[in-house]
Amino acid sequence: MFKRGQGKGLAIIAILFGLATTAHAGNERVQYASLGDTARAPIGWVEFCAENPGECRGGATQARDIVMSQTTWKDLLRVNRWVNDTIKPMTDMEHWGVVEKWSLPTDGYGDCEDYVLLKRKMLIDAGWPREALLITVVRDKKGEGHAVLTVKSNKGEFILDNQNEEVVAWTETGYRFVKRQSQTDPNVWVSLGQPNSAVAPARAK
Repeated sequence: MFKRGQGKGLAIIAILFGLATTAHAGNERVQYASLGDTARAPIGWVEFCAENPGECRGGATQARDIVMSQTTWKDLLRVNRWVNDTIKPMTDMEHWGVVEKWSLPTDGYGDCEDYVLLKRKMLIDAGWPREALLITVVRDKKGEGHAVLTVKSNKGEFILDNQNEEVVAWTETGYRFVKRQSQTDPNVWVSLGQPNSAVAPARAK
C-alpha cells in the first residue's frame, strides 16, 4: 500500500489534473534513426507482468499519438515532477535484495523503471491512450542502463525522466536509445537501432 495519505493524494492529483484524453490514430512517424527488429523484453518486465497482469494487457491495437495542447503539456510536467518529488530513489538491491525487479513504488521507494511505471499508470488511469505512453530503455550520459517514459504526440516524442524535472524532446536528453514498447502491443519490444542492446540494470537515480 501507499504510505498514509499517499494513495489518496495520487488519486486526487490525477482528478485535479483533468488529464486530456484527446488522441488521434494514424501512421506512426519514425523519429529515431531507425526502428529495428523485435527486441528482447528488459530484465524484470515479464516478472512484473506476471505479478501485475492488469498493467500489461496486450493484444493488437492501432497506434495513437497524443494531441499536444497547453493543458496536455502542463499535465505532463505535473505528473513528471510529482512522481519525481514523491518517490524516493532506492536500488532494487537495497529495496528487494535482488539486482533487478520492476514494481509500482507503492511504498514510496523505487528506481528508474518504477518511476516510469507509476507515471504511465497515472496517465493511463486518467484516460490517456496506452499506445502513446511507451516504456523506453536507454543508456544515460554515463553509459549506464536507464528507463524513461516516451510520450508520442503530434508535436514529436517527449521524455518523462526521474533524472530531469522538465519534460524534453528525446533529442535533447543526451541519451542513446536502445529499445521501447511497441505502440501496438505493450508486450512487444522493438529495437531503436542502437548497438549492444543488452542493457545492464539501471541505477535508482
